[in-house]
Amino acid sequence: MVQDLAPGQRLARGVARHMATLGFVTVEEFVPARGLRVDVMALGPKGELWVVECKSSRADFQSDSKWQGYLEWCDRYFWAVDLAFPNELLPDDSGLIIADDYDAEIVRMAPEQKLPAARRKKLIQKFAMDAASRLHRLRDPQPGAAGTWGV
Repeated sequence: MVQDLAPGQRLARGVARHMATLGFVTVEEFVPARGLRVDVMALGPKGELWVVECKSSRADFQSDSKWQGYLEWCDRYFWAVDLAFPNELLPDDSGLIIADDYDAEIVRMAPEQKLPAARRKKLIQKFAMDAASRLHRLRDPQPGAAGTWGV
């Protein structure tokens, strides 16, 4: 249920819903590389990859020291915050999404920095593997004799 989600997860839910209206699919808590975990990775209909970091408070934003490491793993980088968030804290050279539990709106489009083709291919494959593994675990939470799900 929505009330059981943490504030950042609620924002991620609204972001994922909005991305679906734009033709994107999403994976939450996606790990593009060891030591990094983005809140929402969105894959668009033309293969574009967007990272959305969900920040529920000033303290949440100020304690995030890894976000600049995410820039090399996406074509566009966004912050998702609620209406009460102090937007002046966010860098102007990134996208801004206002979100709640149920929807979101892009209020500032992020500048585009196209990924190199090899990195894009690797990320799309990882995105697909992670999404398929998560779906399989929902259907069959115990992998049995064949081994572990690996992701």
